[in-house]
Amino acid sequence: MWKQFSLVFFVVFGCYMGVNSNPQPLKHLTNELEVHVPASKVWEIYRNLALLKLAAQQDLIQSVRVLKGDGGVGTVVNVTFHPGNSSYTEKFTVIDDQKRIKVTQGLKGDCLAIGCSVQIIQFDITEKSDNSSVIKSDIAYAVKKGFEAKNPKPSIQLVAALAQLVKNFLENKNHA
Repeated sequence: MWKQFSLVFFVVFGCYMGVNSNPQPLKHLTNELEVHVPASKVWEIYRNLALLKLAAQQDLIQSVRVLKGDGGVGTVVNVTFHPGNSSYTEKFTVIDDQKRIKVTQGLKGDCLAIGCSVQIIQFDITEKSDNSSVIKSDIAYAVKKGFEAKNPKPSIQLVAALAQLVKNFLENKNHA
């Protein structure tokens, strides 16, 4: 009886590990930008849909459509880039107000369309002082088997531009 249980346990455990292990290590692209406003003000924009709405208003992206949700965890959005022929769909998977961390999981488009199997974007808003903070944007991704030679990867330029947009918006608002 014990041997049968052990065999079943190891078969189930082996299947679980095979299904849940990610043999492809994640690669990272990171951008950091200091902002001369409190972290709480930066977080107000990053924590929900305000970041993407600001980007659309300032013409950094063409449009944003909410496919599901209200800006909290589970929200799914579709972002259309300029000149309007490509888009990216992502899901908000983590919004931690205590740590000021937001994580999104790419569902369709961007590097997922050219050979990446995973694309995860994480924004960390860190307090540097009472009136200064750092926006850290990290894109983690993995390349599908068979696409390694093409070296597909997402662009860090858009998340860097988003951070710069927020910096300019808040610093100008702070001085007005």
